[in-house]
Amino acid sequence: MKPIIAIVGRPNVGKSTFFNRLSKHKKAIVIDEPGATRDRNYADCEWNGRIFTLVDTGGFEPVSIDRMLVQMREQTTLAIEGADVIIFLMDGREGLTPSDKEIVGILRKTLKPVYYAINKVDSPKQFPDAYDFYQLGIDHAYPLSAEHGLGVGDLMYDIIERLPPSPPDDDEDSRIRIAVIGKPNVGKSSLINKLLGYERTIVNPTPGTTRDAIDTPFEINGRNYLLIDTAGIRRKSKVSLQLEKYSVMEAIRTLDRCDVAMILIDASEGITDQDTKIAGLAYERGVACVIVMNKWDLLEKDNSTIGVHVKKIKDKLKYLDFAPIISLSALTGQRIFRIFELIEKAYEQYTTRISTGELNRKVRDFIQSFPPPRYGNKPNPVSYVTQTSVKPPTFVFFVREPKGVHFSYERYLANRIREEFPFDMVPIRLLFRKKGRDA
Repeated sequence: MKPIIAIVGRPNVGKSTFFNRLSKHKKAIVIDEPGATRDRNYADCEWNGRIFTLVDTGGFEPVSIDRMLVQMREQTTLAIEGADVIIFLMDGREGLTPSDKEIVGILRKTLKPVYYAINKVDSPKQFPDAYDFYQLGIDHAYPLSAEHGLGVGDLMYDIIERLPPSPPDDDEDSRIRIAVIGKPNVGKSSLINKLLGYERTIVNPTPGTTRDAIDTPFEINGRNYLLIDTAGIRRKSKVSLQLEKYSVMEAIRTLDRCDVAMILIDASEGITDQDTKIAGLAYERGVACVIVMNKWDLLEKDNSTIGVHVKKIKDKLKYLDFAPIISLSALTGQRIFRIFELIEKAYEQYTTRISTGELNRKVRDFIQSFPPPRYGNKPNPVSYVTQTSVKPPTFVFFVREPKGVHFSYERYLANRIREEFPFDMVPIRLLFRKKGRDA
């Protein structure tokens, strides 16, 4: 793995702002509310040519007995254990607190390099404010402003010098990136924890526990995967807190960086309108989908139960009729590893490329069986077709007049392509362009 740097500190000291500055994109939630980041959040970063993995963590309260804060503390502890270097971020405006002193005592036991950074020091004139923190018995403190960038370079220059050597670049493109999406409390984090075999994410019956998108690389049967646990996507009418809006936005953005979306549905509740909207987001972004009916253990079942539930899903999600459906229980582990069989098949199709010669031969046959409708009282023939990309498989048809291709004929072409080629489990896209010089 790349060297790992973990950012730890009390709630609301600016850890996510610092994380976003180094990762150069707003991946972590930043809001003036303590505890906005609850799980560990990863991003690959670069500084002066060195690649490393940065970990943002939830606020660390060493003495709190609140259940959520206890779980956040456990997640932070896991991040510390897995890190090569630790940045302990403190609040220069608030000054040194008893909690800061408690955390320093914990960090000293790790025997790992710890860099003490004093955030919210927005000008050099405020640097003397950091002197108070030397009573912690530390050798050096780094006053900085995560928001404006002041002092960040000095800290990172020293950290880079202490990082262990980076391993040779691995082929991250070989990973299958899987986003786990669904409305709140359908069991997304429970499923990920069961698949990984340890508590990677916080599991709490309170809806909305996961707020950031959480990335975890892992390997099964020699295949590399990246699991992305997302915040539950609520209906707009239910998104009342500003923080929840950030979470929904992050969950939606996650779909833009995954290959396969596992769409979780609560089988005990049945498919809802919100489930259909979430599935629609995945469809619009052209990702491969596997529909997962979770909490299957809670149902009273007979021989017709699975058929009834599958029919209801297919009726509601007609646009995803190609997506495989599986029933399982994240709680008991029933059938959870069968997911990877479906993901492998879907991903293989998602990355399949058809040669231009074979594609045109097949397409010519089914166009002759059912020619395109006339447009402007003239024939509107397809002169040529080519596959331009994968993820999703995308096909460009060159015709006399693109706007003359009716959606019903486009659907006919898509269905025939699915029949003739191995694309029965994934979305495909058809584009129509004008042939000749104006193409």
